Amino acid sequence: MRRVLITGAGGQLGHALGETFADEDVVPFVHADWDVTLPPPPGLARPELVLHAAAWTDVDGAEADPQGAAAVNVAGTAHAAALGAPLVAFSTDYVFDGRKREPYVESDGPNPLSAYGRTKLHGEAAAGDDAWIVRSSWLFGPTGKNFVRTMLRLGAERDEVSVVDDQRGSPTYVGHLAEAVRELVDGRRDHGVWHVAADGDCTWADFAEAVFEAAGLDCRVRRIASEELDRPAPRPVYSVLRSERRGAPQLPHWREGLRVCLERL
Repeated sequence: MRRVLITGAGGQLGHALGETFADEDVVPFVHADWDVTLPPPPGLARPELVLHAAAWTDVDGAEADPQGAAAVNVAGTAHAAALGAPLVAFSTDYVFDGRKREPYVESDGPNPLSAYGRTKLHGEAAAGDDAWIVRSSWLFGPTGKNFVRTMLRLGAERDEVSVVDDQRGSPTYVGHLAEAVRELVDGRRDHGVWHVAADGDCTWADFAEAVFEAAGLDCRVRRIASEELDRPAPRPVYSVLRSERRGAPQLPHWREGLRVCLERL
């Protein structure tokens, strides 16, 4: 068995990775075990694979504290790479500006709109040339803080929820993403950037309606423009990810991911 170190093991993606690699010698690190803004703990035995899921994910918070976000997303990735083991680092659709109107592929030039997107892009560079950079989008799962869990809570409390309808992406179930990561690693795919996101695409409002329908919640969705939320960080209006690389993992449709997620809640 490989010794697989997972950073951010307490988050939704880290939890899914722990399940997917459960047959290996998994060493899960939550924030209390290792604050990745600092170098690895002294005496840490070198792992055979590092799954670097620790991240600053507060998109709006990064606008107010870009240095704090960079400490996690850039320096933290460099510290994970310093372990000297094969590394999987996770990035985001927010490295793109959303001006394209067809899916982004790996050869498209990044142009992040937000401090968060810039730190994730710089984090890709910090991972080094011998890492798998997995870009995904709109992650959700049965644990942690995410859109699906928020909509389930709001849908049970309210008759109507306002959700933006002018941002389009591919909601990706973390369990399916974790399985795809294992396919990349075990299939000995080349290092570099890989786009790994669910099949299909939708707006946040579409996604909310699908959540309410699948969960049997009698809650309406009021479709609004992003400007109505007046959030600090700009978001790409279109950020669907697809891969142009041979052997790229193919994920199920986001609706299938939603179905599996709700079964686990």
